[in-house]
Amino acid sequence: MKSKFATFIISIVIILIIIVFGIFGYIFWQEYQEMQETFEPEPIKTEISSSNDKNANKEENIKNPQVVESGLDNIEDPNVSTNIDYSNIDIDKFFYNQLNDYSKTIYNAFEANKENMKTGTYQIEFGDAFSSLLESENGEELLGDYYQSAIEAYTYDNPDVFYLNPNEMYLNINTKSTIFGDTYSVYINNAKDPNYLIEEFNSKEEIDMALNSIEQVKNQILQNRTSDTYENVKMVHDYLIDNIEYDTTISKENIYNIYGALVNKEAVCEGYARSFKYLMDELNIPCTIVIGEATNSKGETENHAWNYVQIDGTWYAIDTTWDDPVSRTGIVSESSKYKYFLKTKEEFSKDHIPSTQFTKGGKEFSYPI
Repeated sequence: MKSKFATFIISIVIILIIIVFGIFGYIFWQEYQEMQETFEPEPIKTEISSSNDKNANKEENIKNPQVVESGLDNIEDPNVSTNIDYSNIDIDKFFYNQLNDYSKTIYNAFEANKENMKTGTYQIEFGDAFSSLLESENGEELLGDYYQSAIEAYTYDNPDVFYLNPNEMYLNINTKSTIFGDTYSVYINNAKDPNYLIEEFNSKEEIDMALNSIEQVKNQILQNRTSDTYENVKMVHDYLIDNIEYDTTISKENIYNIYGALVNKEAVCEGYARSFKYLMDELNIPCTIVIGEATNSKGETENHAWNYVQIDGTWYAIDTTWDDPVSRTGIVSESSKYKYFLKTKEEFSKDHIPSTQFTKGGKEFSYPI
């Protein structure tokens, strides 16, 4: 009798063990299946609008990121390293210093991959750097905002990356759902677009050739540098207004960037402003690009770009476009070449109104006082 009871108990135990192992086996099988598939929300796209207004600068009306269609085929390598650290990048630039840590991480990644991005297809990986943020409420939306702020700051701090087109750069959030919770990996790529370069450039080779041409012009200009900051600012100001022709067609290539201004010698206000900053950076003179609206002598208000530059600890406003003897308002006298050269806020605010937001509803940046 005892033997039969013992056999019964053993049978029950064996059945329970089989059930337990069956349950765990099913759970781990489900887990395995989920690990083989990833859920990838549509990537966040940065859009920069291009105005047809001949007085508007092309790259200043940056819109909020948009969610666009994307698929798994956009992932070059979904099993990327989770240990990706850009914190060792040392940057001290005006708009960068106004970013939060998340935006700085993205900006750092751009800087670390500056050479790689010339291909227009290089995928920038972040691994799980933003996991804690994405686990929070509205984490994906917040990351999109931080990404937008980072790319704005990077664009305005670095006029030498004129070849990048943020319209074609996508922030992707790759999510894996498991019984232990969601895991995230983040990366930036060109998604289904051919590349994230502007239309004028199609390869790293073309970009390197353009940068080499810019370098030659830069060296020609700066060979006359002195130890006097004021004289160096005046030298660059004079070179730009004497050598760049203001383009009124708004149809030529590169008129919004330093290649068009310095090499082709044709540009609109944005090309002037970016070139002035580029050369100030080379001279180690603090300088920022400023965007906003300006009212010309005809009473017409237009989108515009100019600069602030620092001399001996004091910031001044400077508008190389409107100091150009041949401007949109017609021929002006030689004496008027310095009407907008190193002016105070009170003088400039009469017809120049800066905008602190590069994106409607986006981060508000501050300018020097």
